[in-house]
Amino acid sequence: MNETTATIQVGRPGWGTRFVIRTLSVFTTAYLLPGVELAEFTTAIWASLALAFLNVTVRPLLILFTIPLTLFTLGLFLLAINAILVLLASEWVDGFAVQGFWAALLFSMVMTLVSSILEGNIRAKHVRV
Repeated sequence: MNETTATIQVGRPGWGTRFVIRTLSVFTTAYLLPGVELAEFTTAIWASLALAFLNVTVRPLLILFTIPLTLFTLGLFLLAINAILVLLASEWVDGFAVQGFWAALLFSMVMTLVSSILEGNIRAKHVRV
């Protein structure tokens, strides 16, 4: 007898899927927060690309150089690093404006929450064995 059972396979989505999720997260977060302005949806694409580039290149260097401060604050300084990267991305991308450090900090936290929710809904796949 052949029995087929359904299992849930949890895996990380591909780069393209994560990029779409992050772009939607940038767009949604900019819509929700009053201190963040986004000109149009294509600006969200450019902002997402800028944030991805900064997270891959600049963020590891900032973390490395600020290890003592990060340890002293029990990791809370990583939130400040994220806010700095959002401010830097807003300087690079025309049409993406963040009004100050606190708005950038809130933007990074809300965007992380939104992208985690969206990515969590896509992670679980039903596979028949």
